[in-house]
Amino acid sequence: MTQQKHDGGARENGPSSWAPLRGRTFRVLWSAQLGSNVGTWMQTVGAQWMLVQQPNAPTLTAAVQAASLLPVLFLSLPAGVLADVLDRRALLMTLSGVMAALCAALAALTAAGLTTPAVLIALTFLIGCGQALMSPGWQAIQPELVPREQIPAAAALGSLNVNVARAIGPAVAGLLVAATGPDVVFALNAVSFLGVLAALLGWHRARHGAGDRERMRPALASGTRYVRNAPGVRRVLLRSGLFVVPASALWGLLPVVAERRLGLGSGGYGLLLGALGAGAIVGAVTIGRVRERLGRNVLLAVSTVAFAAGTLAAAVLRQPVPVAVVLVVAGVGWLYALSTLNTTLQLALPGWVRARGLAVYLMVFMGGQGIGTLLWGLLADGIGTAGTLLVSAGLLLASAASLAWLPLRERTGTLDRTIVAPWPEPALALPVDPDDGPVLVEVAYEVPEDRAERFRAAMAEAAVSRRRTGALRWNLYQDAADPRRWVEVFEVASWSEHLRQHGARLTGYDAELLTTARDLAEGEPEVRHLVPPAGEPARP
Repeated sequence: MTQQKHDGGARENGPSSWAPLRGRTFRVLWSAQLGSNVGTWMQTVGAQWMLVQQPNAPTLTAAVQAASLLPVLFLSLPAGVLADVLDRRALLMTLSGVMAALCAALAALTAAGLTTPAVLIALTFLIGCGQALMSPGWQAIQPELVPREQIPAAAALGSLNVNVARAIGPAVAGLLVAATGPDVVFALNAVSFLGVLAALLGWHRARHGAGDRERMRPALASGTRYVRNAPGVRRVLLRSGLFVVPASALWGLLPVVAERRLGLGSGGYGLLLGALGAGAIVGAVTIGRVRERLGRNVLLAVSTVAFAAGTLAAAVLRQPVPVAVVLVVAGVGWLYALSTLNTTLQLALPGWVRARGLAVYLMVFMGGQGIGTLLWGLLADGIGTAGTLLVSAGLLLASAASLAWLPLRERTGTLDRTIVAPWPEPALALPVDPDDGPVLVEVAYEVPEDRAERFRAAMAEAAVSRRRTGALRWNLYQDAADPRRWVEVFEVASWSEHLRQHGARLTGYDAELLTTARDLAEGEPEVRHLVPPAGEPARP
């Protein structure tokens, strides 16, 4: 894949947008996901439409969407850890079965007339918990299914999947709710999760070593530490929040717009959602060419303005057809924005921490959408739906303008994130247990005085790499008696953590940073590993 600089972003010229679908495994799993996403959107419409006649409909309909999204805030990171340290296929199969059971329970209760608003919101919350646990693992398997050069196309197809479902699911749900009732919609969603389970059963995943798996707490810490020390990843997360929080107003309040401003029934609401989904399909077909011409940052700005236009139309227009037309444009913008953010992040994350990094992204994106939806619903009860949507549109325009000084970083997603060959294990005279720690590592360099400033600058970059891959603390010292002698000192939590640092986490880019610093020194660096005395407990 060739990369070209353009407007602070990278142009990505690569394979066809449809290339990943030529692989059987990707195609089968993608199709199963499409069925599940259609079922999920059908359930969303059925649940929101059950509440739209209530006196406090804006708050209740927003609460349903918030209940499905907020679990991401507190489950996404643990889910990412599970997806990184357990077998992802087995995890996804288990969760698919649980989700099918929860949806079947909701269908049965609704058919029996026992689904009150409180019951509906509670079960929606539990189903949202299941989806929060599934999402990081599902996104993390995508690079296992396609070559690296097809990852942007796979990410775009993932966004297309959701939005094809958005085009189909709500329209079908609107007709089914009107003809049969929401219980049938909920039952079909349960069946859709069984389809995912069947597809996963047919996927023969390559075996991954089960030895020396990270434990939950250290793995959680290493994932958050990586994100803290990856500036490009942090910028993607910031841009995600600045887009999704104001954008969530349209998703949360569209049922109220359809019912109270446009006078539409459940079928009409489904068609409005279908217009957004149809726009997203157009976006998925065209994004490759548009990204190549505009670059990531301009594309993200245009996407945000397009979604602001849809939000503004929902606020001021009173005829369904013009609103639907502008919502198609908004759907294009939604797909462009999601695909740009997701692709950039997928390419920026190395395999060892991919699910955890994606979990943080989902926490920001889905959690921001959930909290935003709830807050917009409360605001709409106070100042009205139209006024709330106008505020949201204004914030979206401000978000687009902020790309001028807070763009996606130029090199994000273009660096070598493949894991390099493991470094040889250090020769030790003492027996060291994997859990022994903390471990203090000292690396001494002999640096000519005329290279000292360049060495310090290179070590500042190396420090970020050390922290990203496991260092708890890092410092650089100069010997007062011998100015040519510099000593790098960093601490890791345990011996096994240090071995992972060099054997399972060091990417090509990290190795390049360390090599740049070492090349400025004379001779080979002198490395020492200091461990607690035998029999002494590790420091908490």
